[in-house]
Amino acid sequence: MGMLSGYYGGRIAHGTSFLLTCQLSLPNLLMAMSIVFFVGTSIPTLIIVLGCLHWTYFMAVSRTVTRQIVEMEYVSAARSIGSSDRQILLHEILPNIVNQIIVVFSLEIAVLIIAEASLSFLGVGVQPPTASWGLMIAEGKSFMFFKPYLVIIPGAALFLLVLAVNMFGDGIRDVTAPEHRN
Repeated sequence: MGMLSGYYGGRIAHGTSFLLTCQLSLPNLLMAMSIVFFVGTSIPTLIIVLGCLHWTYFMAVSRTVTRQIVEMEYVSAARSIGSSDRQILLHEILPNIVNQIIVVFSLEIAVLIIAEASLSFLGVGVQPPTASWGLMIAEGKSFMFFKPYLVIIPGAALFLLVLAVNMFGDGIRDVTAPEHRN
């Protein structure tokens, strides 16, 4: 949707901007908490709800980058030799926005991991006996003064996972950067 909005503009851009503004005006964690509370707590439900609430960042980035790329000389050259819109989108624009999408993906994975842990900590995420670091922190908080490792270990593991995901995404971005292509 973001590529089409950035490439064609006009009514498509206005429609996607409206959808984007509506979605971004809602607090994602509160929406996820209320939906999961009413639908039920399971891992597939969490994945679907959190995935449906976090599509906006991908669309915003892809639309913005597509708008920048459409004005580049190589897109004008592709038009001048008779390439169709589909060919331009798939062969000229898509390979050049993948780098930015990877960055957004790595950041969003980290946000989704923290969101799942937050929902589990608040009691509306996964339920025991399913393992979740947020649930482990919630169960260990009553013993925090006597056995602080019950909170520190899952918290540190959560921190290290989010850090690793961000660093992995940064590494992939560095490898796939257009500046490094021959």
